[in-house]
Amino acid sequence: MKKQDELGIDRFRDRYRLFLFVLLLFAAVMLTAPIASPAQVAVGVSVRIGPPIIPYYVQPLCPYPDFIWIPGFWAWDPGFGYYWVPGMWAPAPFVGMLWTPGYWAWNDGMYFWYEGYWGPMVGYYGGINYGYGYAGYGYAGGYWSGNRFYYNRAVNNVNGTHITTVYNKPVSHVRPTGASFNGGKGGVTARPTSEQLAAAGQRHSSLSDAQREQMQAARANPKQRAQVNHGRPAIAATPKPGVFTGHGVISAGRAGAPYKGPSDRKAATGEHVRNPKHGTETRQQATAPDQRVKEPRRTQRRQDTRRPSPPDENRAEKGRQR
Repeated sequence: MKKQDELGIDRFRDRYRLFLFVLLLFAAVMLTAPIASPAQVAVGVSVRIGPPIIPYYVQPLCPYPDFIWIPGFWAWDPGFGYYWVPGMWAPAPFVGMLWTPGYWAWNDGMYFWYEGYWGPMVGYYGGINYGYGYAGYGYAGGYWSGNRFYYNRAVNNVNGTHITTVYNKPVSHVRPTGASFNGGKGGVTARPTSEQLAAAGQRHSSLSDAQREQMQAARANPKQRAQVNHGRPAIAATPKPGVFTGHGVISAGRAGAPYKGPSDRKAATGEHVRNPKHGTETRQQATAPDQRVKEPRRTQRRQDTRRPSPPDENRAEKGRQR
């Protein structure tokens, strides 16, 4: 009996030593593992070649009330380079949400892509003039009041027969124009204001399903590639997500500037791709689920006689660096 007890104690000691060894080995691995920096979380893709100039195009007619205009932009694919994602009308993920567009920014010889986001305020998007309310600072295309979105007819193509929540406030730079990146040679020199930095720290969410659908359709269409269209995409804007044919689809009137892909293919494929890891703080809902925008709403609604005054969209212009 005594020998059996001693044997049991020895087995317990061996298992305990093995447990301690595994625990110490795991701790050593964790201490030597790299930690992602905040920049790695914020930056999605970086490449060595700058994007084309923003093409000239007109905005399609808004199809339904409470749809938000999402401007087009140049995206990157490691297989064939830049391609144009058409601007589109789409519902916000939740009532009260506004879109802050993504933008390219030059830094230390590379062009970095900063992904856009949905939030209660429009933040910094590089000072890029995406047009139709996104002139580089803030958003002058409309605003939410309660569960209704009011459209500025000075910059939006809305039909008053079925969209009655409208107002008119003239703004500058209605059409998209200029560089599609911030910093570097030929880029926009704007810097973020304190209000724009504060907007980035608020609750926000990433791309909606409709936006991902639009990107996938653009990536699959060879005519959207800059090396094919030379900066003038065949489809510049669509009235609905993922619909690239039919009535209302808009082609680019002209390229912002002639664009030629790099002669050295190695330069085009020398990008660094980083997949951003969005934390839970970027996916919080701005409003309750029962406030989700329903798509579509075809019935004509009675005009609100107690129409609120539009906000001052020009306040952010004070932070512009000339």
